This record gives sequence, structure tokens and C-alpha cells, in this order.
Amino acid sequence: MRFFIFISFLFCFTTIARAQDVHQLDSLNKVIKLNANNNQVLAKTYLELAGILYIENIDTLISLSNKALFYLEKISAKDSTIIDLKGQAYNNIGYGFKAKGEVENAVKNYNNSIRLYQQNGNKAGISSVMNNLGMIYELNGNIPLALENYQKSLDLLKGLNDKYGLATVFNNLGFVHKAQGDYKIAIDYYEKSLKIREEIGDKRGVATSLNNIANVYMSYNQLDSAYYAHKKSLIIREEMNDLNGIANSLCNIGSIFKLRNELDSAAYYYEKSLKIYEEIKNPSGRVKCYLGLSEINRDKKNDGLAVFYAEKSMELANSLGYPELIVKTSALLSSIYSDKGQYKDAFETYKLHITMRDSLKNESTQKATAQQQAKYEYEKQKAIDDAEHEKEILIEQEAKEKQKILTYATGGGLGLVGIFLLIVFNRLKVTRKQKNIIELQKHEVENAHSELEEKNKEITDSITYAKRIQNAILPSNKTVKEYLPNNFVLYLPKDIIAGDFYWLERKGDTILFAAADCTGHGVPGAMVSVVCNNGLNRSVREYGLTEPGKILDKTREIVIQEFEKSDDDVKDGMDITLCSLKFNVSSSKLNEPETVALLQYAGANNPLWIIKKSEIIEIKADKQPIGKYDSSQLYTTHTLELQQGDTIYIFSDGFADQFGGEKGKKFKALNFKNLLLSVQYESMERQKELIHQAFESWKGDLDQLDDICIIGVRV
Repeated sequence: MRFFIFISFLFCFTTIARAQDVHQLDSLNKVIKLNANNNQVLAKTYLELAGILYIENIDTLISLSNKALFYLEKISAKDSTIIDLKGQAYNNIGYGFKAKGEVENAVKNYNNSIRLYQQNGNKAGISSVMNNLGMIYELNGNIPLALENYQKSLDLLKGLNDKYGLATVFNNLGFVHKAQGDYKIAIDYYEKSLKIREEIGDKRGVATSLNNIANVYMSYNQLDSAYYAHKKSLIIREEMNDLNGIANSLCNIGSIFKLRNELDSAAYYYEKSLKIYEEIKNPSGRVKCYLGLSEINRDKKNDGLAVFYAEKSMELANSLGYPELIVKTSALLSSIYSDKGQYKDAFETYKLHITMRDSLKNESTQKATAQQQAKYEYEKQKAIDDAEHEKEILIEQEAKEKQKILTYATGGGLGLVGIFLLIVFNRLKVTRKQKNIIELQKHEVENAHSELEEKNKEITDSITYAKRIQNAILPSNKTVKEYLPNNFVLYLPKDIIAGDFYWLERKGDTILFAAADCTGHGVPGAMVSVVCNNGLNRSVREYGLTEPGKILDKTREIVIQEFEKSDDDVKDGMDITLCSLKFNVSSSKLNEPETVALLQYAGANNPLWIIKKSEIIEIKADKQPIGKYDSSQLYTTHTLELQQGDTIYIFSDGFADQFGGEKGKKFKALNFKNLLLSVQYESMERQKELIHQAFESWKGDLDQLDDICIIGVRV
């Protein structure tokens, strides 16, 4: 998907930024009421309204821009501001007709806009319309004319230093090369566009570039990378309420699931996308959804639905007159007719497919693409050569300056040499004496270093042995798998031994499990973890407790008793998430999904996250640790019913607090939530791998800040 520029680049970005502000709409409507006799103010206000409302209903763009033209026609045509406003209005109307598939009307209005901008010498406006014309010709398969308009737009933008416009044209050139199968060149243009959009803070543009880069990954069959990029794009679009963008992202995610042969998930995303495209009246988007739904039903042997969606797709593609859509639709429809034995219909649609495919990749198209790329490579090489030439001039100038300085310095240097020789002779005497002292000190340092290495080895060996002891108190992988079959445990100590630990216990038909974060890490943290682990074991085994809140109350009591034996005031303890799980229970509520497990939870500072159908539910913890605390309260036990497919996540704070990324900032809880959502459709073992990879990638060359413990359980 591309963001089509339909007003001059000077105004477009600020209009989008205001699109979310309902208060702005009220203000503009008040302006109209208060300026009923001011034609220029009315025209500008209607154009601003058009820039806000078009996102949800493209018809408003045409009607409001025509209203603006009505008031502009009443004002002197010689005024440069009025001429620019007319050019902007015609550009808007051209985009509106283009979105509705009325190509002839779109081109007519774009040409009117260019004529007005040329009359006024508005290069930014001309560049905007040239870009829009390029998209029209590209969609209609006229690649040479599309490239010609893109190049004209690009030349104007370079002179204007308009970064927003440059990013848009680079993006469109990427589309042309992707359509021709030149993926390497396409991704080069997309990444140029993304870099500029990130620099200028264009969130909508960033989402578009991520979407387009993800589509190239799909062409390379790199589906995990494509899914992650599409999800990032979708999150940005949902924040902006960009309905067209949301629909496009949903459609693309559906395509990823289709390539993975997860047909039910693919259909779910296509149908969500189609519903939005129908609401906003986007015919080309509907064609893509119909195509996907037809292919899914063909693969599932639902021939009737496969034909129904394919014929709807063909009908819309023909009405739009876009060769690329007709090529895809005709190929699919021909295949379906052939499977059904309708060989005549299959042959006719296949002929149409060949004709339209050849029109997209004919000799003049390839030649134009090659010429445009050659110009791109020439300009890139010229920039390198110019830089090298400037560098040579600077080097030559520096050499002359150095020679002048050297001439003056030589005379003074010769005089200093004599003085220096006298000083050196004197220093040689001193040096001999110092050398003897240094040799003695060196011998002493070497002895100390040898002793230090021996001590360090002893300490390291002791800590390594302590790790074996700490591992002995952790539940074995076999035990975890036996009690929680569909799970993962990601355990990454900062040092050899850790303050974090995980805990598992079975009591009758109840499975108890926890992720704990003790004060500190390394040796001190590990020592605290032994005390806290013992407290949990005693609470369950000795006192027979199974309710999480009561277990934490008793554990706190035991831990405080242990530390009070010391003469020192020890305030160490732990933060913890503790869950109990019972399977094969039934819900008492009617007309609700079947309950398969009953979950109870209590937490000391650490929350519980549950993902239900791609939505995270957070159950907050009591804000008090296991240990001494001035205003201690009883811990709260939360009870929840779980359905098939729900996923539980408990964790320490080490992952979210890790510094990394390009700016060396914390990862933070929100990004951790988004990461868990992005891997939700993977198996639990695969989730563990992807989360670990994300942590290593984020951390980069920085040191690990704290211990990490993450447990995921799917019911």
C-alpha cells in the first residue's frame, strides 16, 4: 500500500496529523459559519475538511474540493494564492476519482492542477501531481509513462529539498521495480523512503514503508520477517485510526497465513480486511481480499465459494482497468474453471491473463526500467566521484599548509635538537637508576598477579559449584513438561548464579508454579533465592497451602523469621508471580466458551499477563515484596476461568529493564507486550526461540543488566 499525495507536499503532513482531532472538525465548522461572506476563507476551510474526512469516506474529498472550487471561482484568478488553492483542489479531486477507479476523470483533473501550478511557478505542487500521475499510469500498466512522471517529480523535489515528497517518490519507484521482479532494487528504494520518513517523524509513512518492505520479504518467502514487519505497521496504523492502512495490513497478514497453509487464520484476516474496505469504499482493496478468499476456498475444495469470490474479483478488476489486478484474478479464475471442467471458460480467462501479463512486462517496459535504473546508478556514482574530487582538493590544500608549517618549524627544531641532546644525556643517567627499581617492582607485580589468578580460579570454581547447587533446587525440565506439557521457560542468569528462580509443585490436582526475582543477582541474589525457595516449599509441603495469596503470606512470614536470626537488619526478599492451575473444570455460565482450566494468581510487585484472542489482559500485583515492609497487607488471590488456547505469561523485570537498541534505551513493558503478541501464533518452543533472539538483538554489545526469567503456559 502507498500513501497517495493529493495536496501539495507543503500542507499534506500537517493535515494528516490533525485528522485524529475531533475538536479540529468543530473548529472548522465554526469558521464556515462565521465567514459566510469570505470566499477565500471558505475555500481554504473546505480544503482542510477534505484533508481530514477523506480517510473514512473518499466521496467527501471530491464533494468538499468542488465546494472549494465554487468559492474560488468568485475571486480574481490573478491572485497567486487563489491559483495555488485551485491547483490543490483539482489535485484532490483527481485523487478521489483515482481511488474510485475513474481513471479518465482522474487524469483530467490532475492535468488541470498541473496547468495552474505551472502558471504560478509552484514546483512543489507540480511535483505532487507528477507523482500522482505516475501512480495512475503504473496501475494501468503504462510503466514507461509512470517512470517518466516519477523521474520528473524526483528532479523537482531534489531542487526543493522536500524530504516528505522524496520519501513518497522513492516508495513509488520501489513499487515499480517490485512489480518487475527487481526485488533488490525495490528494497533499496523502500529503505531510502523509510530512512527519510523516520527522520521527519512521518508515522503514516513509516507504517507504509514497513508494509512494503514486508511484502518484499514475502516475495523471498521470509515469512517470519514479513509477519513481524506487518505487525509493526499494523500497530502504528491502529494508533492513527488509519482505516485504509489497517485493512491493508490485515489483508497482508492473511496472505502470510495462507502461504503457511493456515487457511482458517488466513480467512479470518481477509474477512476483517474486506469489511473495512467495504466501509471505506476501496474497490482495489476488495479485489485483493476476494482473491485471497477465492484461493482459500479452492484449496479447501469449496468450489462454489471459490468461483463466487473469483468472479467478484474479476468484475471489480475489469471495472477498475488495472492490469496487475486483472493478471492475478484471471490466472486464479482460469485455474478454478479448469478444476471444475469448464475448459472453454478456463481457456478464455487464460488468454486474458497472458495478454495482460505481457502488457505489464513488454520490451518497452523493461527498457524504461533499465533506463531509469541506469540514471539512478549514474547519479549515485557521480555523487561519489564529486565527493572524491572535493576530498582530493582538501588534501592538496592541507599538504600546502603543512609544508609551510614544516619550513618554519625546521629552523626552530634544529636549535631545540642541541638542547634536547643535553637533556637526553642527563636523563640517561637517571634512567639507569630507575630501570633497576622498575625491574624489582616488576618482579613483585608478577608474583602478586600469579597469586591473584590463583585466588580468582578458586572463587570461580566455588561459584560454579554453587550453580550446581542452585540448579538442584530448580524443577527439572522433565518435571515441568510432565505437569505443564505446553510451556516454555526462558532462564538467563546475568552471572554464573542468579537471584531469579522458577518454582513448581504439585498438590493433588493443583499445579503450582512461580517466577521469582530475589534482591540482587550473582552470589548475594542466589543466597536470598535459597531462603525464598525454602519458604515456598515449606508453605506448601509443611503447611499444606494451595491458595496463592495464603502461600505468599506464609512465605513472607518464614523469610522474615529466617533473616531476623541475624544481628543485622536484613531487608532482603523477593518479588514473585505465583499461579495455581486446575485442568478439566467446567464453567457455570451459560452461552460462554467452554472453560478448560481454573487459574488462581497472587503477586508481590510482579503482574500476570494472559493473552486471549490476540488481546493482553493484565492482572496487577500487590505493591509489596516478600520480606520486611512497613505497611504489609495480606496478599490478594485472583481467580480466572481459562479457555482453550489462552496463554499465561509470568516473568521477572530483567527483560523489560534491559538497555539496548540504537539509542541504548530500556526495552520497556509496552514493547515486551507487543513482542509477545507478535509471536502468539507460534508454538511455545518457537516463542522461546524468538523471544531469546529479540533479547540478544536488542542487547547487542551492551552487558546484560539483570537476571531474566520468563515462563509461558498455553492451556
